[in-house]
Amino acid sequence: MTLYRTIAARIGSLLLTLWLVSALVFFAGQVLPGDVGRVMLGPFADAEAVAALNQKLGTDQPVLVQYWRWFEKAIQGDFGVSLSLRQPVGPLVLESLRNSAALAGVSLALLIPLGIGAGIVAGLKAGSLVDRAIVFSGVSLGIVPDFVSGLLLLIVFGLWLNWFPISGVAPVGSGFWTNSYYLILPALPLVLNLLGYIARMIRAGVIEAVNADYTRSAVLKGLTRREIIFRHMLPNALTPTIAVIATQSGFLLGGLIVIEALFGIQGLGNLVLTAAKGRDFPTLEAGVLVIAAIFVVSATVGDLIQMLLDPRQRRRAAA
Repeated sequence: MTLYRTIAARIGSLLLTLWLVSALVFFAGQVLPGDVGRVMLGPFADAEAVAALNQKLGTDQPVLVQYWRWFEKAIQGDFGVSLSLRQPVGPLVLESLRNSAALAGVSLALLIPLGIGAGIVAGLKAGSLVDRAIVFSGVSLGIVPDFVSGLLLLIVFGLWLNWFPISGVAPVGSGFWTNSYYLILPALPLVLNLLGYIARMIRAGVIEAVNADYTRSAVLKGLTRREIIFRHMLPNALTPTIAVIATQSGFLLGGLIVIEALFGIQGLGNLVLTAAKGRDFPTLEAGVLVIAAIFVVSATVGDLIQMLLDPRQRRRAAA
């Protein structure tokens, strides 16, 4: 019952955080320069026409009144109409989110096995030349900005070697594998940037597990090395990494503005960037709110999964 109360408290905190973020996003959008009616009608529109449009849209009302109307519609999935595209914002955000999710999925499909494998090898060979090479390579790759590594990878593998397409957008009607192939090159900078971090987390967990009592007991029972690693060491080493992967999943879904712009992917980050440049307030507010929700939800899910898998976390939550 204590665990259920803890989960309920986390969900309540999540909802409160999302409400605060919605208020912050809306009011931040209000202080940006620009007039909604003027943006929609253009810089040379008649002032009376601009005022009439603002009255029709309700943007001439007090800010609190505007926020309440926007919040009522937002919780129903109605984020208004894009000022630049003249389309409902909700479908635009969903389509962009699907594109970002596809890129995040390919990135995680490459990152998780590579990071776990490198971390296991480094942890089992702690202090060796292989361990030092893995740690040094991970740290070195992690400090390189993704737009730098992305540009280099695009030039080398996309233009010089012609191994991958330079665009992250597959032709219309392409299947799953073709779409995934087009996303490999955009995913590689993200994998290189996060690989060392994940590997070091796994490495630390493996080193701790090697010296744990349950590992010694498994050795005395005569279990094989493979059984010891995958049945005893790896589950315990993975527990603290799950929260990290969940948090990074939020980043992969909503924080890839540079990569999406570099490879022409119409993802969520690119949508927000375009909306900010064009002063498209409804799209900007909806995009930022969805990104914030993704970050908050992914972090909360990571904490809950870690709590369910680790009895020590449950005891601390119950204390």
